[in-house]
Amino acid sequence: MLRIPTKMVGIQQPIPEQPQRGTAMALRLGDDAPNFTAETTEGTIDFYDWKGDSWAVLFSHPKDFTPVCTTELGYLASIKPEFDKRNVKIIGLSVDELGNHTAWADDIRETQGTAPNYPIIADSDRTVSDLYDMIHPNANDTLTVRSVFVIGPDNKVKLTLTYPASTGRNFDELLRVIDSLQLTAGYKVATPVNWKDGEDVIIVPALSDEEAKEAFPGGWETKKPYLRVTAQPNR
Repeated sequence: MLRIPTKMVGIQQPIPEQPQRGTAMALRLGDDAPNFTAETTEGTIDFYDWKGDSWAVLFSHPKDFTPVCTTELGYLASIKPEFDKRNVKIIGLSVDELGNHTAWADDIRETQGTAPNYPIIADSDRTVSDLYDMIHPNANDTLTVRSVFVIGPDNKVKLTLTYPASTGRNFDELLRVIDSLQLTAGYKVATPVNWKDGEDVIIVPALSDEEAKEAFPGGWETKKPYLRVTAQPNR
């Protein structure tokens, strides 16, 4: 039987959808964190230069002079020494003007006890927001959601979190995750559910028992061949 190509009988072929112009691709774990230059409450920065060889937390908040954001930025400022101990730099962002960031700091100090002690990007032209896909049009097409990016010393994305505007973030949990990221970057271990710094960890299954004997001379408990529990190695 003769097959006639559909294009010869006037049947319209589907056209693949093309990304809209200016649409950002979502960043995935292991991707390079985009570099940028931006105005902040601590002056103009080049992100890579500012970050250096440190870890970094880049987070966005929807809008200045709003209640949930006020509590978040104040609490984060109060625990900044915990991030400093872990060699983690903090930088915030919203699409507000720089003057708003500066004026809002007084309210944060008054109501939360601590004003922001880290730079906040004034991304009024949405350059950084677009680079990091922080504006989700189906939630709000002009304001950033509560995004968090943890970026390693190699400038790779190590963790992403996204919260809606109505829900404040748990920054204590972020510290816990950073402890895990830094530990597992240096040792062939993984951290179990609800793990906290100082607790036992899991030897990665890819490591044979013979290799594990060298890496963990203190030994381990074998619960299953794939589940070997050992003391945290850097303690």
